[in-house]
Amino acid sequence: MLSKLCRFIPFLLLFVAIAFPAAAEQGMAIDPATCLGCHSNKMSAHDFAASVHGKNACTSCHVDITDLAKHMRKEIKVQKVQCERCHKKQNAEHYSSIHAEKGVTCAECHTDIHTHKYWKNDKRIAVATCIKCHDKEAIYQKSIHGKGVAAGNMDSAACEDCHNLHAIQKVGKDHNGREFHTKVCLKCHSDEKMMARNNVTNVAVKSYMESYHGKNYRLGFPEKVAGCADCHTAHSVLPKSDPLSSVNPANVVKQCAQCHSKATPLFAQFYAHGEMTDRKNYPILFYTFVAMTGLLVSTFGVFWIHTLLWMFRGFVENREKADSLAAGTHHHVIPDAHKQYRRFNRLHIFLHLLVITSFLLLSLTGLPLKFNTQAWAHTLMNLYGGAANAAILHRIGAAITFVYFGSALAMSINFLFIRKDIKGNWIQRLFGPDSLCFNLRDIKDVYNMVRWFFFKGSKPTFERWTYWEKFDFVAVFWGMFAIGGSGLMLWFPEFFGMFLPGWAFNIATIVHSDEALLATGFIFSVHFFNTHGRPEKFPMDFVIFNGQIGKEEMLDERGDQWKRYEEEGITEQFACKKTSGVVYDFLVKGFGFTALFIGISLLLLMIVAIMGGGGH
Repeated sequence: MLSKLCRFIPFLLLFVAIAFPAAAEQGMAIDPATCLGCHSNKMSAHDFAASVHGKNACTSCHVDITDLAKHMRKEIKVQKVQCERCHKKQNAEHYSSIHAEKGVTCAECHTDIHTHKYWKNDKRIAVATCIKCHDKEAIYQKSIHGKGVAAGNMDSAACEDCHNLHAIQKVGKDHNGREFHTKVCLKCHSDEKMMARNNVTNVAVKSYMESYHGKNYRLGFPEKVAGCADCHTAHSVLPKSDPLSSVNPANVVKQCAQCHSKATPLFAQFYAHGEMTDRKNYPILFYTFVAMTGLLVSTFGVFWIHTLLWMFRGFVENREKADSLAAGTHHHVIPDAHKQYRRFNRLHIFLHLLVITSFLLLSLTGLPLKFNTQAWAHTLMNLYGGAANAAILHRIGAAITFVYFGSALAMSINFLFIRKDIKGNWIQRLFGPDSLCFNLRDIKDVYNMVRWFFFKGSKPTFERWTYWEKFDFVAVFWGMFAIGGSGLMLWFPEFFGMFLPGWAFNIATIVHSDEALLATGFIFSVHFFNTHGRPEKFPMDFVIFNGQIGKEEMLDERGDQWKRYEEEGITEQFACKKTSGVVYDFLVKGFGFTALFIGISLLLLMIVAIMGGGGH
């Protein structure tokens, strides 16, 4: 009987609407029960009442239905529902999304609009919605993330974790698209608590950020390097042990070849997430790191102590000289005291200018990469116009380095075997007074210098080369094999990957980075002090730019060299016929002070970065 009565409800409602049309015309809401009288075949009153929209009237969404009689006579055309009237935030996100651009509306995802229930952050519901259009091959669902979500693990990455729910952006090959490949992965994998409760190590994030790829990403140039998804794929992330995994040993060469077209199985032995502090899993990286750290600490320890002792003793000596001059007891007349003698020829000067230019280029472009967490590193990289431009400048600096190193080798061969103005065979020349090779005299000079530091003896005088100058020269040879060799490997990885295992690049990265830190720190602190900063030379020793040194200065510093030249009767062979020109002096001194300023500025920035825990 009840069912038969229900059949008459639509007719009853129609009668009411016709009989009392003013009610709707006056803006009164239409009772949902009235709507269900006709639309019960399309929606369930029970399900609608239990949905998130159940507290709303039908006309809350279908606002164009203001006259029930006209609607029933089909005189009102029902418009599409405007969800943005209530869902303003979601609409704003959707409006700028790729879905809106492609014409995908709210209802195309939310097909269950009359029965929609709150999802309570259950990612399985979101995934089920997305795969209606996407992932027809179930790639994501077969991945480790998809399986985790399906099993109810809400920590596992679902579609909205990477792409958002409504603000879904296009993933292209531009800057934003390339950044996306890594940014979304870091969001979860850098969460230590989340990774810990899922028994997943977060070492991947740390090791990636310490790699060349990660440093460029952090500096703001992700489009120039590989991101997480480039190696692990975006949707088919599988354990390394899975034969279908992109990083499975059987597939990794193909994956590397996406960027490194000539990748080989040897090349693919690179430790993508190798940790140099992990002795158990990466012993060769660990001991390389320990060796380089030991070299850094010992070199800086010895020479910084040497510098501090010299700084204090030189200051005291200058005060003693000032007091003696004031008392009229210090100075004695030296004939032609200011006469200029040639210490360096034009080739020496030119090569030193090359050294300065290349070193500054390498430092200015390399240090931002090492200290990539610092704001100044980002500023410098942006100043160069990006990481790619910095890489070009860095390689120009490297090429200049190979030029002056090759010249130094040629000059060394000429010195040892060809020149006729130097006495003795090549062994005698190698350890003779004009050589930059260490000999027994240097031990004596170091001993006497330390005695002077502690006020135990007079200041020693030297031959043509001091022990610290010899150290600088020999360091170039060591540096060329350490920095130059490792730099070449990183410059041409595909070539070296043809005959070297990939983990050799991990070693090269550690050596190149730490040796560069040693070189820049040493040059900008120790070398700058020895050459320009010591009290008797401050603010700059100009001899390397014009090649000239005064007689008094030479007697004071290199008295043994002057004495030897006098005994050989060749002092006047080195006398300068004229001093360097004013314009030349102005330009080159300006270059020298600029280089000095840049070096000291970089040193201060390095100190700030290291004190703040930056630098990898």
